[in-house]
Amino acid sequence: MGSAADQEHEAPGTLPERLPEGLADAIRTTAEEIAELLCTAPDTGAPVPGLTWTVGEVAAHLAQVNALMADLAAGLPRPYGDGTPQRIAPANEEALAAFPERAAKPLAAMIVTQAAACLDAVAAGHPADEILTTPMGPMNRAVLGSYLLTHMLGHGYDLARALKRPHMVDPPRARLTLPFLVQAMPRVTDATATAGLNARYAVRLWGGGRLGVTFTDGTPAVGHEVPDRPDCTISLEPVTFLLMSLGRTSPVGAMARGRVVAWGRKPWIGPRFPTYFRAP
Repeated sequence: MGSAADQEHEAPGTLPERLPEGLADAIRTTAEEIAELLCTAPDTGAPVPGLTWTVGEVAAHLAQVNALMADLAAGLPRPYGDGTPQRIAPANEEALAAFPERAAKPLAAMIVTQAAACLDAVAAGHPADEILTTPMGPMNRAVLGSYLLTHMLGHGYDLARALKRPHMVDPPRARLTLPFLVQAMPRVTDATATAGLNARYAVRLWGGGRLGVTFTDGTPAVGHEVPDRPDCTISLEPVTFLLMSLGRTSPVGAMARGRVVAWGRKPWIGPRFPTYFRAP
């Protein structure tokens, strides 16, 4: 039996060494801000710009996925589609059709409750490196937490646009999505766009955070370290990076606003980089 100090260190909710620093707080805060945003919605039947869903459908999807993440974090098997990115959209539609709730307040409560349940499951003492099966491939709980945050930020941004309110995507939270994005990028590579490609990219976020992508005959290797002697270095603002990764903003527009800069031996391949990936 551990000391009182050890027991306090391991108390549920503290997530000792199980999630990157700041991730648990970011998940809680994002869920709460989405809930507050939803409760301002005069009509959950309003359309969401860029999507075929309404505000209520986006909120229902968030509630469902947060519950899915909580079950996965608890070690419960939850098949979703067939495990390929191409099946995620149809699986989303099937899940929404089976879940009729579209009212703002109940969905807001579910989003917060299920995000907290996911964090509680992570803190429950499961092996930190246990590999879980998720809709975006195998990952440990730390990456799953980053996945949950990424998903909430993307759709929180959608809801803010629909309701004409400020969004909650900020640089610290955008950086916390890197563990998931690094792992997901090979799965969402457009094989047609990268066919035969040989190139080394270093991607650096303003204020900290980086990743490296090396294409060998079209196949990407993605990691948190940048390659030696990259062909192109891309420096970009973190919120812009996340929104580009999720298909929420145009790379051309971001470059025109000075939010993205590319240099190196082959700087002209910088603008092509976002076209190599397709968010599911």
